[in-house]
Amino acid sequence: MLTSQRHALILDRLRRDGQIVATALAGELGLSEDTIRRDLRELAGAGKLQRVHGGALPVAPPLPDLGARTQTAKATKHALALRAVERIAAGQFVFLDGGSTNETLARALPRDLRITIATHSPTIAAALAGHDAEVILIGGRLYKHSMVATGSAALAAIETMRFDLFFLGATALHPTHGATTGDFEEAAIKRAIARQSAETFILAAGDKLGAVSPHRILPLADLTGLVVSADIDDTTLSLYREAGLEILQA
Repeated sequence: MLTSQRHALILDRLRRDGQIVATALAGELGLSEDTIRRDLRELAGAGKLQRVHGGALPVAPPLPDLGARTQTAKATKHALALRAVERIAAGQFVFLDGGSTNETLARALPRDLRITIATHSPTIAAALAGHDAEVILIGGRLYKHSMVATGSAALAAIETMRFDLFFLGATALHPTHGATTGDFEEAAIKRAIARQSAETFILAAGDKLGAVSPHRILPLADLTGLVVSADIDDTTLSLYREAGLEILQA
């Protein structure tokens, strides 16, 4: 079998099964495990999959910048936001992570809801300007791709607060590998916020489930639950329920 044929087969299996186990595939094809691992390295180098111990997983597609993301899947994001709002009660201290879905959540909050919201996203803070909510904007080095503050100043401020609820943004969520994202520094900030939060939820469209990005944020055990679209099938969601997550469907 030619290298190009093996690569095509590997990507087809990854789409079909959601994972590649190197030992099993090598045995099935009558090839050495080293050959399969070399193929996986080459495909990972081309950005077509994410290598993990023993095989590979689908890779989350590269995210466009925040301005472009804001214009996509508006109806889905609005539905997820309205479902998430139901978890928020008056008097709570809530942290909103950056991202277009959480910005939609900020805009969906009732304007007269009296809560305190912390965020390291200037775009989310601006979206709350007309609300009665008290807003705490955390500063630091601006990561322009996601329009959020990172670095030591942001970490120092976060560590002085305790949140009732954290809406975490992630580029991918996998039953085994947990919540992941594409930037090392941003992942560290997200972990720090989660450590200070009583509950952590992710609003996730279906294309984020079952994929992996390079930098781990949290294992599933450290999450409280997911807010997902109503059209995601029960087989997919059962993997997250079995991990103890509360599933809210919009």
